[in-house]
Amino acid sequence: MKVLKFGGTSVGKPERMHSVAQLITADNDQKIVVLSALSGTTNALVEISQSLSEGKKAQAKQQIDKLESHYRTFCDQLVKQEAGRASAKAIIDEHFEFLNIILKISFNEALNKDILAQGELLSTRLFCVSLEEAGISAVLLPALDFMSIDEYEEPEIPKIKIKLGNLISQHKGEKLFITQGYICRNARGEVDNLKRGGSDYSASLIGAAIQADEIQIWTDIDGMHNNDPRVVKKTFPIEQLSFDEAAELAYFGAKILHPASIWPAQHFNIPVKLLNTMQPEAKGTIITELPNGNGAKAIAAKDGIIAIKIKSSRMLLAYGFLRKIFEVFEKYRTPIDMITTSEVAVSLTIDSEAHLDQILKELQPFGTVELDHHQTIVSIVGNEVAATPSIITKLFDAMEGIPLRMISYGGSRHNISILVNGQFKEKTLQVLNKGLFGLE
Repeated sequence: MKVLKFGGTSVGKPERMHSVAQLITADNDQKIVVLSALSGTTNALVEISQSLSEGKKAQAKQQIDKLESHYRTFCDQLVKQEAGRASAKAIIDEHFEFLNIILKISFNEALNKDILAQGELLSTRLFCVSLEEAGISAVLLPALDFMSIDEYEEPEIPKIKIKLGNLISQHKGEKLFITQGYICRNARGEVDNLKRGGSDYSASLIGAAIQADEIQIWTDIDGMHNNDPRVVKKTFPIEQLSFDEAAELAYFGAKILHPASIWPAQHFNIPVKLLNTMQPEAKGTIITELPNGNGAKAIAAKDGIIAIKIKSSRMLLAYGFLRKIFEVFEKYRTPIDMITTSEVAVSLTIDSEAHLDQILKELQPFGTVELDHHQTIVSIVGNEVAATPSIITKLFDAMEGIPLRMISYGGSRHNISILVNGQFKEKTLQVLNKGLFGLE
């Protein structure tokens, strides 16, 4: 069995949804198809939720009406027969009745999660109506019936495996199953989600749970590129990556893949393919256990980084100092991306302001704390890249004239990371594209 995930742009227009139907029925393999919300929907739902949280109900009503109008226009083009249109209308009526009812309810976080779930629920139900009109047999497997996270927001793969297996076994002989990405239930049984970009994560978790033959991530670009094509003019798709290389790229900013989506596939050694819905004939990128050669494969950038420097003369020759620093971040469940040390100072980076005030308060007793916002981590990723002597020379030659805030070298064999002020991000990507790949 295969798992195929289609992102928001892949189902964002009626004609693209029809193209997805053709892709998933091109062969007779058994498949679970994971869908994101239609492009733009989650952002619209976030805005509705934000308006409600601020008590702006009139504004929220306007936002709901605008989104509903979009869906009704979408369905007019998606289905043509009377029966299909009646089913689509009933689905839209149901979900937007819910969104209108919440205008009368006190806002809370649980309600926020219910609001955000509407996009995936809508896209999968409407897709099934479209499949039915086309005479394609498919079963809708509600993700809320099997996808779950624990109290630490970690996926419960053993439970997912049992529940999903039981659901599939109820439909013997069926080849095609449709389900939602992103959404799940939490430890309290409430509707929750796997955070933004979580549909990739859903696909990988489902693949792990059913021991899939492969996981396919379909987007609007033909595989993982060697650099950000939105910033750099000349880029190219990478034909093959190892799980380690792909994980580094995803974590450090490659937008095509959700950072958490690699480890379930890697743990069960399930190949992952990154493919293009708009160009299904393109090779894309395949991610497997083994690397394909050494050296720099790609460059990725991660924005919104905060650099924190703790300077203290007491650090000199003092054991236990770093442990105490790390314990502060562990207490607030805040991951550290990069770290460098000297005899009297330690600099590190985080990518979230969620607990920044509390962290800074607890770091104050250790010494002078300096803060730099709006930083960007740029990572050069490739198998044994840190052990390839020419790479570091090319990197520094290319970076001449761009001030470096930090560099992480040797922590991973597959990654060299540098920290620059966000204003230098685009220039850094461009000069490294020339310096490492000879492309301007």
